[in-house]
Amino acid sequence: MGYEYDEAIAVSPAGPGEYAADLQAGWVVGGGVNGGYVLSVIGNAIKAQLDGHPDPYTISGYYLSATTPGPATIRIEELRRGRGTSTVRATLGQVVDGEHVDRVSVLATYGDLTRVGGDIRTTATPPELPPVEECVLTSTAPPDVKAFVPMLDRFAMHLDPACAGTFVGGAPSGRAMIQGWFELADHRPIDPIALVTAVDLLPPVTFELGMPGWAPTLELTVHIRATPAPGLLRLRHESRNFAGGFFEEDCEVWDSAGRLVAQSRQLALAPRPLG
Repeated sequence: MGYEYDEAIAVSPAGPGEYAADLQAGWVVGGGVNGGYVLSVIGNAIKAQLDGHPDPYTISGYYLSATTPGPATIRIEELRRGRGTSTVRATLGQVVDGEHVDRVSVLATYGDLTRVGGDIRTTATPPELPPVEECVLTSTAPPDVKAFVPMLDRFAMHLDPACAGTFVGGAPSGRAMIQGWFELADHRPIDPIALVTAVDLLPPVTFELGMPGWAPTLELTVHIRATPAPGLLRLRHESRNFAGGFFEEDCEVWDSAGRLVAQSRQLALAPRPLG
């Protein structure tokens, strides 16, 4: 029996440069399907297209309209196929009332992480987290929260209690930062495609500013540095600016070997209330 996540991101050829997917209802958050998950579905189609270049080095998605569970089509245009890297443009669309609607537009560069090695040099420092057993498991959220965010059952996210106040019905910390331990629900090993999902799974940092709710993503860029070592990941989201109804979120993902394996930045809209 395969992993649930692999079934959720599965794609099948539907013509030259075209792939079919089925976006899963279990990855819904608020008014649409989670943006990181959708980007991984597109990323998996790009991986299928680019023989010899299986890994995203950088992938950027622009979210044109909210995706919904159900069938989707991914169309890929190869812009450059080189020896070390290949770059593509991709679009995910869905049929709405009989008409094709573009949902997400992507630009990505792929390569092979096994060829570039795992030498990571950084001045960044990994999150200091309490032991897992002292953290707050997001899948134990109140029923009203889980009804709004069904994807909480798709993974185990253990939030640092110091920044989990609003999420569990307490007081916000007042700092736009949330961090925690992470793994997929069925313990599937995290590969570069799954990292693209992982960067978008912490609650929005606006929870800790006293503004809980779904924060729709406008743009998300992910940089993959290395394939993670086995074990739990450490994730941290931070923001420095909330202005004009928008805020950015910067994410770092650290593996069990203490390496920075992924980074992302996204621009999101101000949160929409739960319910």
